Amino acid sequence: MTDNRIELTIVTPERAVVDEAVDELQIPGSEGYFGVLPGHAPLFSELKVGEVAYRRGDRWSFLAVAWGFVEVQPNHVRILAETAERAHEIDLDRAMRAKQRAEERIARGGEDVDYGRALVALERALIRIQVARKAHHTASA
Repeated sequence: MTDNRIELTIVTPERAVVDEAVDELQIPGSEGYFGVLPGHAPLFSELKVGEVAYRRGDRWSFLAVAWGFVEVQPNHVRILAETAERAHEIDLDRAMRAKQRAEERIARGGEDVDYGRALVALERALIRIQVARKAHHTASA
């Protein structure tokens, strides 16, 4: 690997999702999104529900991720996620239905609704929709 690239590894309990050299990353850490360039200072963070974006040359790639950890070294980033989906892997219709179900649960309210869980489901569905639309936009551009 050259000094001007970052080796990116993204794995879930089920599979290896990404293993490639990239130029730049944006990661949803526990305290908010942060960017990583080659030579970044080492850090370790929790991973929240969000979008991982990475660039190789002038091409950006996007993934929806949920929960886990990220380890940043000067030339290597390891993301251990509970779930990770590349943009083209996301079923947009399924994500839209999940969003609708979560919104209905929140609107219905009542003692039998776990608001925390419903809000997380809504956040995850919104991220999946956002990432999936980027894949469709990139494909049609």
